Amino acid sequence: MNRKQILPGLAAVCLSLFCGAGCEKKAAAPDGGGTGVKTLKFSAIPDQDKKNLEKFNAIASHLGKVLGINVEYVASPDYAASVSSFRNGDIQLAWFGGLTGVQARQFVPGARAIAQGDTDPAFIAYVIAHKDAGLQPSEAFPKQIGELNFTFGEPQSTSGRLMPQFFFEKEAGVPIDQFFRKGLNFSKGHDATCELVQAGTFQAGVVNYSVYDKRVKDGKTDPSTVQVIWKTPAFADYNWTAHPDLDKTYGPGFTDKLQKAIIDMTTAAPALLEVFPRKAMIAAKNEDYEGIKAVAEKLGFLKK
Repeated sequence: MNRKQILPGLAAVCLSLFCGAGCEKKAAAPDGGGTGVKTLKFSAIPDQDKKNLEKFNAIASHLGKVLGINVEYVASPDYAASVSSFRNGDIQLAWFGGLTGVQARQFVPGARAIAQGDTDPAFIAYVIAHKDAGLQPSEAFPKQIGELNFTFGEPQSTSGRLMPQFFFEKEAGVPIDQFFRKGLNFSKGHDATCELVQAGTFQAGVVNYSVYDKRVKDGKTDPSTVQVIWKTPAFADYNWTAHPDLDKTYGPGFTDKLQKAIIDMTTAAPALLEVFPRKAMIAAKNEDYEGIKAVAEKLGFLKK
């Protein structure tokens, strides 16, 4: 064997030794595990306490089995982060509120609202008050809350901020920052609002009605201390929104299969719906949220 025959073989061996594990990691990059299987990642707005949101892991497992793919739940630190992750393609599916869903679909042309809870077409918010605030339940708008130490929920929340602000301004006839004499305050979510009002940190607040009702049922909120004093008119709210890349990644018609899998949880895995909390999932479409979009535009919640 001459020198020219030896060198190519030696070069191949050296290249193999040089690459080692480093080359293997680079090849595994598309899926992060070296299996060549893509993972569908989804998230949810953090409108409830962390322990409750961890139940979305079970939903990821269920959807993965039904669809025959890897599905992973990715927690979002706040509402804006969930929208940004969807916009950047870091997640391909999200359980959004009405407002965050509208924002996400505005940023990602072709994104679709595909499902919602059975209560979401006609959702409401509760204005709650500590018993010491001296307010009683009424069908009439309680203008007295403008004089109280009041808290909204997360700033981008549909039921904890956007729609209540719209109704408050409509009833009071003045901008929200003029209505609340003690300034605008925001909690980190609906559970936090309930806890802050119950502790007396704030005299009143506004919350997602389903979270309040569940907290009362679970013994976490005392209705004799934290009373519902007013209910907003109905509006559309939460939704599952799918990224247009799903059909590109998993094939034409995949988003429709995903929609069916989510809706079928109603009968196939009803216990999983407790995290929302909802009794059923039903179909949704972008047009269902045109009212939310109009309010968001009016109040300056949509970037143009």
